[in-house]
Amino acid sequence: MASRYDFRSDTVTAPDAGMRAAMAEAPVGDDVYGEDPSVAALEARVADLTGKELGLFIPSGTQSNLVALMTHCARGDEFIAGQEAHSYKYEAGGAAVLGSIQPQPIENAPDGSLPLDKIAAAIKLDDMHFARTRLLALENTIGGRVLPQAYVDEAVALARANGLATHLDGARIFNAAVASNRAAHELTAPFDTVSVCLSKGLGAPVGSVLVGSEAFIARARRLRKMVGGGMRQAGILAAAGLYALEHNVARLAEDHGRARQLAEGLARHAALKVEMPQTNIVFLRADPAIAEGFAAHVKAAGILVSGRYGQQRWVTHKDLSDAAVDAALAAAEDFFARA
Repeated sequence: MASRYDFRSDTVTAPDAGMRAAMAEAPVGDDVYGEDPSVAALEARVADLTGKELGLFIPSGTQSNLVALMTHCARGDEFIAGQEAHSYKYEAGGAAVLGSIQPQPIENAPDGSLPLDKIAAAIKLDDMHFARTRLLALENTIGGRVLPQAYVDEAVALARANGLATHLDGARIFNAAVASNRAAHELTAPFDTVSVCLSKGLGAPVGSVLVGSEAFIARARRLRKMVGGGMRQAGILAAAGLYALEHNVARLAEDHGRARQLAEGLARHAALKVEMPQTNIVFLRADPAIAEGFAAHVKAAGILVSGRYGQQRWVTHKDLSDAAVDAALAAAEDFFARA
């Protein structure tokens, strides 16, 4: 059966009619020359929402994190991040390969945080034998979990006490804001820089915005050009981001509600160990005896999920309705009824 419902990621969302109209009507200019009004408007809007001075529109979240790391760190420097962090695990080693920056990974705690004592222990002495520790990079949400703000404040204070800058991979920061009932700028306030993704739950087709101080963004703009992220009439894409920020932030609560409904329904089956979601991502581990059969059955029912070896990740997003959740739960019920 052809896929009917795609739960693999919120990156699969497609622009709706309103977003496409905004893209078609966007005023544009050459953004490398700093002349695209739609890009400028998007950068200013994200900077305002996150409480930072300036923003920089970048084609992808991976490139946005790379530019941030390369701006914060020189060749031979080091950044501290979680073993599950996107900037460490899922970005093809770009910081090391392209920036000559050494990652220092730390095992994430179950809530996604990095234990403070482990951060402190990872910070290198000022000694020629060691890479220079320059940056602490956190992620919110991480694996769909919202970092406790009290923890964030402590972690950033620890970093600052040791002379480190701080960066937040806030790809899903608006999911975190909606889930915690706080404004995005409250969650991003402690950090020097933040990367915000527009092409996940917000539903834009492409793009992230890196925000920080005026001086930082000036340096980052040069590095964006260096790694090929400078675009010309990019306002067509920026208009999608502006539309997403206007129309698709509050509705993230719907994704969270559907993820909870999905998780509760799947958890009724003893052979599925389900982690209850805080936002829009549901993790489950199937009993090894049924894992392969369950994955095949779900796929045959036209439902796409990501994962392997019995662990699955289900992600709800704006292109999945209540009907999608109902179909997924019906497929699970059918599998276990047959079993």
